[in-house]
Amino acid sequence: MTTPYRHTIRVRYGEVDKQGVVFNAHYMAYMDDALENWLLGIRDVRAKLGWEMMLRRTTIDFLGSVTDGDLLDIDLAVRHWGRTSWTLGYRGTHEGRLVFTAEVLYVSVHDPEYTKMETPAEIRAYMGPETDLDEGAN
Repeated sequence: MTTPYRHTIRVRYGEVDKQGVVFNAHYMAYMDDALENWLLGIRDVRAKLGWEMMLRRTTIDFLGSVTDGDLLDIDLAVRHWGRTSWTLGYRGTHEGRLVFTAEVLYVSVHDPEYTKMETPAEIRAYMGPETDLDEGAN
């Protein structure tokens, strides 16, 4: 799998607030949608391994805005691998203009009891090496 992974979302009218821009809470849903689509490629592997993840911490920096009908490109890649946790970086742009950056710390857990587990090698291989999303950015 090539990283960073890119997912594009078209902003919908109902996601825009009174100021005419996307309401900030929607960005976490956009990030979740991007990750879900990236991981679709290993759905069977995840089930076989009993691997899931749980969010531990999120930080988001808002650097611009988008509005109804805009296309938001979200790049994501692993910024840091730990033994049982990993940090995923997000970078959202519209027509090349930076809109937001974010980092999410996830913990690998075993499904169905949701106990912490070491991140399986198959998951690490799919998601790739640590990647700096800021490299080569405008």
